Amino acid sequence: MHKAIANLILISILLVACAPLPLRQDPISARDQVFAVERAFAKSMLDRSLDDFTSFISEEAVFFSGPSPLRGKAQVVAWWARYFTDVAAPFSWEPDEVEVLASGSLALSSGPVRDPDGKIFARFTSIWRLEAPGTWRIIFDKGSPAVPAATE
Repeated sequence: MHKAIANLILISILLVACAPLPLRQDPISARDQVFAVERAFAKSMLDRSLDDFTSFISEEAVFFSGPSPLRGKAQVVAWWARYFTDVAAPFSWEPDEVEVLASGSLALSSGPVRDPDGKIFARFTSIWRLEAPGTWRIIFDKGSPAVPAATE
């Protein structure tokens, strides 16, 4: 009888150990990851690497870049390829804000967009999804005009 119980316990432990781990993670470390991935995404523009840029886009991404939403990775990349043709980047961006759901599976990043002279002309907002352990991909992206600083 004791052997049967011991075997049952061993089987239970093995089942738990072999169960797939959820994609959820600690929101604090996820926040750091999203800051890093957003910076790497922005670096793809500065490095003039459309391939690197493409690697951050989810297959079902929606970007509000043109006259109508761009749906899917292929449309997003086809539209954004125009920004990778010149030697110098036409703009740059950097995150100054990242928030992650408590589940650690979705995140929002936002920050200024600068022209080649460094002047802020817009603000981006992106939603990132954890698609595999350690792999964040952008699912929504939208820019908006910069809000002038308040004068006092």
